[in-house]
Amino acid sequence: MAVARDGGESLMQRCKPYMAMVSLQFGYAGMNVITKVSLNHGMSHYVLVVYRHAFATLSIAPFALVLERKVRPRMTPWVFLQIFVLALLGPVIDQNFYYAGLKFTSPTFSCAMSNMLPAMTFIMAVLFRMEKVNLKKARCVAKVVGTLVTVAGAMLMTLYKGRVVEMVWTRHIHLHGPQPGAAAAAAADKDWLTGSIFLIIATLAWASLFVLQAATLKRYDAPLSLTTLICFVGTLQAIVVTFVMERETSVWRIGFDMNLLAAAYAGIVTSSIAYYVQGLVIQSRGPVFASAFSPLMMIIVAIMGSFILAENIYLGGILGSVLIVAGLYSVLWGKHKENLEKEAEAMEIPVAIKGVDGNGRIVDIVELDEVQLEKAQANTKAAVAVTVSVEEARVQGKDEA
Repeated sequence: MAVARDGGESLMQRCKPYMAMVSLQFGYAGMNVITKVSLNHGMSHYVLVVYRHAFATLSIAPFALVLERKVRPRMTPWVFLQIFVLALLGPVIDQNFYYAGLKFTSPTFSCAMSNMLPAMTFIMAVLFRMEKVNLKKARCVAKVVGTLVTVAGAMLMTLYKGRVVEMVWTRHIHLHGPQPGAAAAAAADKDWLTGSIFLIIATLAWASLFVLQAATLKRYDAPLSLTTLICFVGTLQAIVVTFVMERETSVWRIGFDMNLLAAAYAGIVTSSIAYYVQGLVIQSRGPVFASAFSPLMMIIVAIMGSFILAENIYLGGILGSVLIVAGLYSVLWGKHKENLEKEAEAMEIPVAIKGVDGNGRIVDIVELDEVQLEKAQANTKAAVAVTVSVEEARVQGKDEA
């Protein structure tokens, strides 16, 4: 029963990072759809970023103050500089450019473009020596091929639409809904390229955030406090950016409507909770593992978008999704094999014990397996017994003299 209990706990511990990242993708998917509705109603994405991270700071700060009050590391100028850059990469650059790209395109397209994240993160991790690539090993080949296949799937969705695939729940809407005119279609195509560029910039900033966050957690090992500081500093930076970009004070007005829901949902779910969980996963499995789950968000958004926003699902999107999922699991297989190798190497580390040789001298004995360990312990007992006998003989000799 003890073995079964230990095995069950071990299996649960190994499944936690996977379940956490899949749950995050559902949270991100909901944020994309709700935010798109809010932006369509005229909310400024600069103001949305400010409110989002203000909600995030208020929701997670109490937990950081209580749970990490005894383990919070000392703040140093170098750590604060890293937090400042993290806030600039995440709340300011990534979020503003992503919301701008989302406004000009669609939730499904935005998620498809963000699937460049695993490739960008993997390349940056290799450049910063956080990931090692040895093409002679199957796990490294799997990660490289999986990254390329993921990017190919995302590009297929972007460049090839194909025919519309009718779903049961969208057939009535597509047949009887209003069709956009030629002028509206031309305007949408004009904004499409601008939105694509914005999304690429946002994805690059997001990948940089993954890599820098992994390095910062090694110096500042307090995930809740780190998340709170990133959100708080990002809120201050976003306020400055909003005052520069938005000159009218009316943009700050917010009521009990979709705008408030978008800001609260994005702040609590996809900023505070997501940053914290993402930090824990990065700390245990690395940045590439965390970013490899982002393609799942696109599939979830495509389904939710067809329900809520009546988005068309095209054949190219389905084919691209298949490639993305294949690439995703190729990367995860490579990371899984890498973790198994690290665990095996940790178990094979030689164990040094103290022993006593025949002359009574203390020596270091390096053990490689259990058999040799038992022999060393037996020899140690024998040597100790001999040493004791010699000492007793010396004492007896002195007494007789």
